[in-house]
Amino acid sequence: MAATTSALPDDLARKFVSACHILHYHRVLDAYGHLSVRHATQPDLFVMARQVAPALVAAPEDLVQYRVSDASPVDPLMTDGYVERYIHSEIFKKYPEVNAVIHSHAESVIPYGISGVPLQPCFHMAGFLGTSTPVYDISTLYGPEDTKDLLVRNTRLGAALAECFGNSSSKSRSAGHAVVMMRGHGMTVVAANIEECVLRSIYTQQNAAIQTTVLTTRAAYSSSKPLPDVRFLNDAEAADAAVMTHWSSSRPWKLWVKEVEEAGFYTNRILS
Repeated sequence: MAATTSALPDDLARKFVSACHILHYHRVLDAYGHLSVRHATQPDLFVMARQVAPALVAAPEDLVQYRVSDASPVDPLMTDGYVERYIHSEIFKKYPEVNAVIHSHAESVIPYGISGVPLQPCFHMAGFLGTSTPVYDISTLYGPEDTKDLLVRNTRLGAALAECFGNSSSKSRSAGHAVVMMRGHGMTVVAANIEECVLRSIYTQQNAAIQTTVLTTRAAYSSSKPLPDVRFLNDAEAADAAVMTHWSSSRPWKLWVKEVEEAGFYTNRILS
């Protein structure tokens, strides 16, 4: 590793490993998908796991530092990294307040990237979704030389995904959305810290499952009377509920850490 860089602080590194395990335990990640965190003291760097299933991340040697500027590894000999690290680098580059990113293939969210049905907040734990969730369609962005496997393989495709998180002001450097659906691929989630990013990922997955159940229930219901509209959270409810999950995110985090520590499957060799 270059002498001008420093290791991720142990408390943050341990939290990163725990988060990988939690995301697997809650089926947000399986053998695929990834988490990143901005370096605590060098914000022009970010950290991801090496190319290994998230449940198996365990030790400092599993963590890889990358440059935000171009997603290149700080260690030039590192070749065992995720090809989709450009998802993370371009989001960190565009939004200085974002310090954690999760990319997931959770099956419950896939319908909301391909069906034309928008994902909307169904319960108070998903107010951070707002009342609209953008969909990133990589098929509209391919160049003639791009591999068309839906993976975000370069900075150009990553920058287009990062744009989807923006708010109505094109000049703003604040993320207006916490979650973006990815057509035929999954979702990407952002937050100011690991704990809240994990919370948003878990409850986005749950919200998608709830919404699918709601829509299926309505379609199966037989009545001579028309049903009222589905009552998703409105703007004010979503905004206030997002504040609630922000200030309370440490409560589920402590539970989730305990779950993976007691599960008997996961190993975290980074001392707290």
